[in-house]
Amino acid sequence: MPPANTRPRIPNRRPRQVDTSQHFCPHPHCAYRGWVGLGNLRANGHPNGGPWRQLHCTSCGGYVSETHGTIFHGKRVPVDLVVHVIGCLAEGLGIRGTARVFEVDPNTVLHWLVEAAEQLRAFSQYFLRDLHLTQVQLDELYAVLGDVKTGVLGEAEAIERLDRFPHWVWVAMDPESKVILTIDVGERTLAMAQLVVHHVVQVLAPACAPLFLTDGLREYMTALLAHYGQWVQPERQGKGPMPKPRWMPLPQLLYAQVIKTVRRRRLVRVSHRVVFGTLDAVQQV
Repeated sequence: MPPANTRPRIPNRRPRQVDTSQHFCPHPHCAYRGWVGLGNLRANGHPNGGPWRQLHCTSCGGYVSETHGTIFHGKRVPVDLVVHVIGCLAEGLGIRGTARVFEVDPNTVLHWLVEAAEQLRAFSQYFLRDLHLTQVQLDELYAVLGDVKTGVLGEAEAIERLDRFPHWVWVAMDPESKVILTIDVGERTLAMAQLVVHHVVQVLAPACAPLFLTDGLREYMTALLAHYGQWVQPERQGKGPMPKPRWMPLPQLLYAQVIKTVRRRRLVRVSHRVVFGTLDAVQQV
């Protein structure tokens, strides 16, 4: 809950010219920590003549930069440089190529990429919720950002492996709006498939059961059945013993696979398979 006193004491000064309603005080002992729009922050100039303002909390007396919580926090490079570097990476240009174009160290580009990925995850967790979707596509890509962040993989080795044989990145997206629902880094295992599906279910509305489309990875079927299943008691046949309950998919669950056959790095065939639901229901969606 917000603090009882939602109007902190502010000295008699001229009216504010800088809008600070979208910022918050991050200091642990501040009563206004984490709350925005309560009027406790004031602009306090540009430290060391830098481009970013410093904000002062009139409640606890602490100071915070206006870039707190963003990928620009603590950086002295121009904002346009960071944005253009991330944009080139998003367009598919490699880390070393991007570093050569903008004359930046490859390790710096790698760190910016990791920070951008973490920022995207935080943004998604905050804004994506109670979504009503008709389709969800899940797929696995390659990257090594998870190992770099945890320190398991060195920077030089990570850059080298990104160009040759990186690890798996799991992505779930809405093909209609192109919204990325979740991004996870890990091995191609059942545990990762269950984690990805769990993250997708968390951002969907409680009664939403979209059409799920994946490749031929078998672990997706188990993960979807675990989240969209129910116990069903089969009927007794004749005078035999009562059969045990079975875990069955919900009637509204629709799941289809798109299986690609590649030979010598060329796509030669694409086949479709309905796993849960009917072909008519899948085609209708």
